[in-house]
Amino acid sequence: MITRLAWVSARDARGHDEDEPLAVPALQRAGIAVDVVVWDDPAVRWADYDRAVLRSTWDYPQRLGQFLTWLETVEQVTDLRNPSPMLRWNLDKRYLADLDRAGVPVTETTFVEPGHRPHFPAGNFVVKPAVGAGSRGVASYGPTQHDVARVHVRRLQEAGVSVLIQPLLSSVAIDGEWPLVFFAGRYSHAANKRVVLPRAGTIDDLFAAETNAPHVADAEQIAVAQQAIDVVTVRFGVPLYARVDLVRDDEGLPRVLELELVEPSLFLPQASPDALGHFVAALRAG
Repeated sequence: MITRLAWVSARDARGHDEDEPLAVPALQRAGIAVDVVVWDDPAVRWADYDRAVLRSTWDYPQRLGQFLTWLETVEQVTDLRNPSPMLRWNLDKRYLADLDRAGVPVTETTFVEPGHRPHFPAGNFVVKPAVGAGSRGVASYGPTQHDVARVHVRRLQEAGVSVLIQPLLSSVAIDGEWPLVFFAGRYSHAANKRVVLPRAGTIDDLFAAETNAPHVADAEQIAVAQQAIDVVTVRFGVPLYARVDLVRDDEGLPRVLELELVEPSLFLPQASPDALGHFVAALRAG
């Protein structure tokens, strides 16, 4: 049984994690001592904790090398969740290709490595870094904006970053996205998320502003999200927490936009009280 837990955040994320004010008191009521700590704080004694759980380490893309070194250090002295091999795989959105090969319906995605020229789809599309969080560095473009999109791609590539290009599905402007949350491999709850991406400009803050609401996922959405979780489970073991972001394609079918295993918001304010209980139970389990 876990009795002392590190809730791992980032310095600039303090006060912005909407899950934290609900989860930390619930964990404390369950008899777990919880410290909200910053991942790069040298004063933190990680070996003092039974478990370190990544929650709002939203600045890691800007210091990826330092973050990877930190993962190696922490996993040697405490139980890191999710575990490091799973995190390393999920840090780079090229995992979408692995999901696609495993038969999971994912959003059509083109990967552009540094030094390669991009090819854009017809219509509206999105450019995003392969390693990123909170929609930082992401922008949408129209069919007449290929030149400025190439500048965006080149800027990311010059920083040594691989680039993803995805069609901007028309349903996103109407329906938004549907994050489905899983605890210990089991579906818990869902939300509806709306993020307005800048047209031909990037988000440079820690994360993009969102409008969120509760959502009751249908059986088809849960089945697609579960497919992604099953791929993770077979490859790395059961994730303690996971979020699968779905969108609807032009045929009306759910597709995986992203799979979040590192530091996803869990939309606890939009969930029922049962969801909080499930999360606490997952965090307590040995």
